[in-house]
Amino acid sequence: MSRTILLIEDNEQNRYLATFLLEKHGHKVISAPDGMRGIELARTLMPDLILLDIQLPTMDGYAIAQALRDIEALRDTPIIAVTSYAMVGDREKALAAGCNGYIEKPINPDTFVAEIERFAPPQPAS
Repeated sequence: MSRTILLIEDNEQNRYLATFLLEKHGHKVISAPDGMRGIELARTLMPDLILLDIQLPTMDGYAIAQALRDIEALRDTPIIAVTSYAMVGDREKALAAGCNGYIEKPINPDTFVAEIERFAPPQPAS
C-alpha cells in the first residue's frame, strides 16, 4: 500500500517524525520546507496525498491549499492540514481553504499513519 506523500512542513523535527512514521509503513515521502517549493513539487510529482502545515513562512497553509486546488490535476488530491492551530474555527478554516482533513499537532505517533491513510485514495488491486 505504498503511496507518494508530499509533506509541506518547515519544522525539521516535525518533518523527520512524520517521514519516519510514514516510511515505516511503506509510503514514499517527499518534503518541502515552504509553500512555494511545495506547490512546485506537487505540480511535478502528482502525489497521492499532501500533508500541509498551516503556519509556514512567506505563505500560510490556507493560501497554499487554495493554490493547490487551482491546479486542475490536483483538484481531487487529498490535502490534510497538520497543524498546531487548534482554536475554535481553525478546522473549519482549513476545510474551507480546500483541505479534506485536519490533524492537530503534536501528532500521536500511535495513530498518525492510520489517520492519514483514512484520507488516501484507494489503490488499484495488483
